[in-house]
Amino acid sequence: MPNDSLPAAATEAQFATVRRDEARLRPGVLALCRRLGRSGADVTRFPDGSLPVYAVGDRLVLKLYPPIARERGQIEERVLRTIDGRLPVPTPRVEEAGGFGTWRYLLMTRLRGEPLTEVWPRTGERDRDRLAAQLGTALAALHEIPVRALGPPDWQGFLAGQRVDCVERQRARGLDPEWAAQIPEFLDSVPLPPSSPVLLHTEVMREHLLVAPGPDGGWSLSGLYDFEPAMMGDREYEFVSVGLFVSRGDPRFLRHLLTAYGYSGDRLDATLQRRLLAYALLHRYSDLSWYLEEMPEPPVPKLDALAARWWPLDAP
Repeated sequence: MPNDSLPAAATEAQFATVRRDEARLRPGVLALCRRLGRSGADVTRFPDGSLPVYAVGDRLVLKLYPPIARERGQIEERVLRTIDGRLPVPTPRVEEAGGFGTWRYLLMTRLRGEPLTEVWPRTGERDRDRLAAQLGTALAALHEIPVRALGPPDWQGFLAGQRVDCVERQRARGLDPEWAAQIPEFLDSVPLPPSSPVLLHTEVMREHLLVAPGPDGGWSLSGLYDFEPAMMGDREYEFVSVGLFVSRGDPRFLRHLLTAYGYSGDRLDATLQRRLLAYALLHRYSDLSWYLEEMPEPPVPKLDALAARWWPLDAP
């Protein structure tokens, strides 16, 4: 392999061996930066993320997609170009995008702020109310933006396919049989009415949100990023990750967010909670066993109790 190329990663196994191997990645990264006219900039890898992502100087970010993830790179580029400047929270602006050998790259602007994961312990009630309202408003705006050529082409077909092997997928990921046995009856009892698909981020979590001090010294949203898993689907599918990875069992935060999004108080009920859990079970990355380790424990080992505990809507 030439020392100015990115390593082979045509399979999941190949990518797993090189994903964190900077000795093999960095020569290609630097060669790509030279090609992009950024040879004088400091190039520093971010420590987190499933794909290699680098800060290029203070202003830019370079994200790399191996051959097995090229389509995800195309999706992220398309979505970022479509939503640029159209949300009330900043998103990365595409500077350049294309192929480099068998890989794909995206060079984009770097957002300001600190990750919400790091700031959350320092936020008070007033900060969280503001952040919830800002995020709810931003998601409402996102869901109103039309985007072309983004799948799945048949949302109801996607849900049906997810449902067919839902129990098997959860079992394969280590779900206790007591929980797995409840899934078919629960899904049968939760209607998911047909709807017009909207643009979804699908992985709204604290790790993908940046915050910065506002004029009053409180925290405000300063960035939303990582749109590679974006898709079209029912708007409530979005609130799976919001509940699991942002509000994380905080009823006040979740109510403020949903109210800012546009829900009236009479719609914040057990029916909504059960729909959100149904979408969580049908989510393409669903892992109930992991969620049970990370999220607050329900009072009883029942899916209805889980829905109420993980998407709590009690009035503050």
